[in-house]
Amino acid sequence: MAKEKIAVAYSGGLDTSVMVRWLIEHYDADVIAVTGNIGENKELASVKEKALATGAKKAFVIDAQKEFIADYCYPALKANALYENAYPMATALGRPLLAKILVETAIQEGCTAVAHGCTGKGNDQVRFEVVANTLAPQLKVIAPLRDPRWGFKSREEEIAYAQKHGIPVIVTKKSPYSIDANLWGVSIECGALEDPMTPPPSDAYQITGDPQSAPDTPETITIEFDKGAPVAVNGTHLDPVALVAALNTVGGRHGVGRIDLVENRLVGIKSREIYEAPGAMILHFAHRELERLTLDKPTARFKDSVAREYADLVYNGLWFSPLRNAFDAFIDETQKSVSGIVKVQLFKGSIALNGRSSPFSLYNENLATYTTSDTFNHSAAEGFIHIWGLPAKTAWNAQLKANGKK
Repeated sequence: MAKEKIAVAYSGGLDTSVMVRWLIEHYDADVIAVTGNIGENKELASVKEKALATGAKKAFVIDAQKEFIADYCYPALKANALYENAYPMATALGRPLLAKILVETAIQEGCTAVAHGCTGKGNDQVRFEVVANTLAPQLKVIAPLRDPRWGFKSREEEIAYAQKHGIPVIVTKKSPYSIDANLWGVSIECGALEDPMTPPPSDAYQITGDPQSAPDTPETITIEFDKGAPVAVNGTHLDPVALVAALNTVGGRHGVGRIDLVENRLVGIKSREIYEAPGAMILHFAHRELERLTLDKPTARFKDSVAREYADLVYNGLWFSPLRNAFDAFIDETQKSVSGIVKVQLFKGSIALNGRSSPFSLYNENLATYTTSDTFNHSAAEGFIHIWGLPAKTAWNAQLKANGKK
């Protein structure tokens, strides 16, 4: 009888390396290690070899950076989706793609189960498992860190287990932080950050410089959008991966994109997170300013409400849902006119607007001006004011009458 096959979301770190061996022991299964590269800022060249040395029967490292930015981050950008008006959701956007890669590889390899290394207290367990249950309900989902048999209570215990079983680990000084990184941003938690009154220590930040030590000269950059998607920086057309990487570099140099947030997790608790997302926050700022120029008021106002719902949906792990598809259809319709350029100035942690233009601009200088070029029909205002204020006037007088004052 053939052994069960389990596909594991594998990062190459201590936890998932130990998890590979643990699954082999407790499930008598063949393990397939699956790593999705969405720009984690770490060396992935040796991950495959490490997984095999750990005991995996096969190991896959799949480059999904372009798909991540173009098909996950840019749709959220076009939606103006910031969780709780602050967080561009780098981790939340990455999880459905990583889970999809895991599920697709599991099916390809004839696995009966998938496994992840998420804890029982975080959002990621929900994101992984909802995607797995949606895309491949026939697959069993295993979460070792929620299993009473897991047993490891410290990093030292995991290291001892790894050494006992010949698992290759490089023992380094443990960071006091839990860090998750991809091209869209970095999330940092734990350690001193668990006290909301404690300012983030300087060593918590990974990709942005201290704003106070940033260059003393502001830097202006021009971003071009086509139908809501960024396509060029300073006149140079770039693919999505190169464009975001370039903005991460320039924004990080100026200390842009740092976020300190106490947020509402899906599992019902508040957590304090530090985020770095220089490229994402520059793009969100510029995109929103271009929409101010190109969207009519009712559409823009309604789109604001969609942005909040879109962000909640992504954060809560429902990327693969009919509602998200419906939102995207509405958003794509609104983005047909969101083309043009936006100039932003970066200076010591801040992003400022330096200009914007669009061939579809709704701004009409002849209507807005107070010079002799003014074409606005001022005489029409009197009738407009009368009609506009008529409901309020009528209701106010009726209320006075009802109160016996008229």
